[in-house]
This record gives sequence, structure tokens and C-alpha cells, in this order.
Amino acid sequence: MSPPSNAVRYAWFVVALLFPVALLNYLDRQMLATMKASMVGDIPTIANKADWGLVLGSFKWTYALLSPFAGYVADRLGRRYVIAASLFVWSAVTWWTGHVTTFNELLAARALMGISEAFYIPAALALISDYHPSSTRSRAVGVHQTGIYLGQILGGFAGYMADSPDHGWRWAFSTCGMIGVIYALPLLALLRNPERPAETIAEKADKVAHGGVVRGLLTNRNFLLLVLYFTLPAIAGWVVRDWMPEILREKFSLGQGKAGMSAILYVQLASIVGVVLGGSLADRWMRRSSRGRIYASAIGMTLFLPALFSVGNAGTLGIAIIGLIVFGIGWGFFDCNNMPILCQITRPELRATGYGIMNLVSISCGGFGDWAFGALRDRHVPLNMIFGTFAGIALLSVFVVLLIKPNEEKPAPKPAA
Repeated sequence: MSPPSNAVRYAWFVVALLFPVALLNYLDRQMLATMKASMVGDIPTIANKADWGLVLGSFKWTYALLSPFAGYVADRLGRRYVIAASLFVWSAVTWWTGHVTTFNELLAARALMGISEAFYIPAALALISDYHPSSTRSRAVGVHQTGIYLGQILGGFAGYMADSPDHGWRWAFSTCGMIGVIYALPLLALLRNPERPAETIAEKADKVAHGGVVRGLLTNRNFLLLVLYFTLPAIAGWVVRDWMPEILREKFSLGQGKAGMSAILYVQLASIVGVVLGGSLADRWMRRSSRGRIYASAIGMTLFLPALFSVGNAGTLGIAIIGLIVFGIGWGFFDCNNMPILCQITRPELRATGYGIMNLVSISCGGFGDWAFGALRDRHVPLNMIFGTFAGIALLSVFVVLLIKPNEEKPAPKPAA
């Protein structure tokens, strides 16, 4: 039986409301990478690449450490308030980033942004999954993730804004911060938390048997496998996102604007194609097999292998861009199915917490990857060796995801009045 039309419309309305939030979430992050040269030139206390890696890592480490707590808060207090508050606070911090003058201030601003942004993604993806049934869940998450990719694309053009004598990197941060602060108010008014369906006797017994959050998640074999799968490819993903503008700028002697555009535009447009294809394939595959999302995600991961090899060994900008396009398609397949797979192996009231734990492990490793990449490049380790290692990790990830055994999914709840 199909859900009522009003419920379907509101389910997609939730995605539409969160789309610009996702865009701002990653625009605010990506601008830092593409405006690096201007910021380093304007803040002389940033001494070397390792210092810049520490700036990138400070965001990830605070984001990661707060993610499980943020997910727990969203599961207990409701997604709506957590989402709106997160947007408001991180946007205020974005505005402040445009006014920092020292390395330590920038480090503190990125750490505070990591704390505030940690509350958004687990709550947002859990809310979307609450409203969307199995038949549309991967596509709905994919549409939301498209907002993330568009935010990264706009962030890729921020290098041109940084080079502009009429604007500059400070104007970019201040403007984006003000937009987010203003949008948080109507977002709070329009979002609603879903009604939880009444639990059956069997569900209550299962909840008692599996205990609380720690026991319900950390003793779940399938969840631990998903955490590992979520983490391994993300290390390469963070390095591509944070360091690729600088890699292309140095390797091919590009300007800051063109390097940022080349590093971000193609991979994110390809990711949009990936979430459309990967989400549609996964939702269709689920009609025939409960492992449909797992198979679709594994296909995306196999695309990482040639992509990372070509990026690491590219002798021309064109070859590097082709590798980034293939990487983006694979990332889209991977990205739109992580929360839907989580929904198949955990109870609804544990999903935001579960995704927060996934973020904790994944982004902590991503922060270490950012720092390690900068340190390795300071020591002139060849790019092909670094990205070849990433390709080997991606191959391991394919085997990990295929070990996950999903459960059957239940219908989506109606919105609360």
C-alpha cells in the first residue's frame, strides 16, 4: 500500500528545505581549501603546509568528537531543533572566520565550526530517512547530497572571489555566514519532527534484548562493518576535497581560481550523476533483494580504483580531470547509500547516533589523513605512491561492505501535526 499523497509531498518538502542547508554546510567548508593562497598570504603566522593541514584537521577532529553526542541529542530531543540550531551557530562562526587575523584565531574558528556543524548531517539524514520509505530513501538522500556537491562546486569558485580586489576571502566568509543565520529562522518554523509509529510487542522485546545505545550499536556486527566501510574510502575523499586544488595548482602551474574550479567542479558534477544513478539503482534493486543498496554501493567503490590510480599518475590536467570524474561518480554511489544501509541494520531511534559514531571514526581518520598528506608532501613523497595506497584501501572496502547482512525495512512514519 502506497503512503498518502500529503505524506509523500511533505517527505519531499523536507528534502527541499534541507537542500540549501546542505549547500551552505559544504560551501562554508570548501571555501577554505580553494582560498588557501590568499588566506596564507594575509595571515603570515601560518608557517608551512603542516600548519595548514592542522587547520584542516582541527575542523575534522572537533566535528568527529562531537558527532556521536550530536546524533544522540537529535535522537532524543528531535531532529528539527538540532538542525536549525546547528545552521545558526555554524553560520555565525563562518561570519567570524572572515574577521580572523592570526593562525590561532583561524584554528579556533575552524574548531568551533566543526563543533557546530557536527550536529547537522546525522540529524538531517535521519530526518529524511524517517520520512522516506525504502522505495525512495536512496533517491531522497541522494537529492540532499546533491546540495552538498553544489556547495562544494560554489566553494571551488571561491578562489576567483579571493583573487577579486573588490571582494576577497573575508567578504566571502562574512556573506555566507549572514545568509545561513537568516535562513535558520524560517527553517525552524517549517520543519516538523515525524510521529513515531506504535511499537509492537516483538519490537519492544527486541529493544529490551539489545539494550541502550552502546549495546544496540557497538555490539552490532553489521554496524561495525558499516563504520569500517564508511571510514576507509573517506580518507581519500577528504584528501581529494581538501588538497586537490593545491595539488593541481602546484603540479600544473595554475592560478588559484582555475585550480579550485578544476579540482572541485568536475568531481562534484560527476557526484551528482553518481547519486542519481546510484540512488535510482539502489531503490530499484531493493525491490528484488534486501542487499540492493549494498550492491549499488560496492559498484561505486570499484570505480575508485582506476580513478585514484589516474589521479596519482596524471601527466596532464586532462588525465587528472578524467580521474576526478570517475572518482565523483563512484563517490555518488557510495554517498547516497550509507544512511539507507544504516537504516537496514539499526532501529530508528539509533540512526542519528549511529551516523554520528560513523562520523567520529571516519572524520577523525580524515583529519589525520589531511595532516599526514601535508607532512608527506613536505617530505616530497610521490603522489602516485600516496594515491596508489588509497586505491588499495578502496579495494579492501568492497569486500567489507559485501559482508554486511541487512534486515527488512518498515514503512515511514507520518509527519507530526
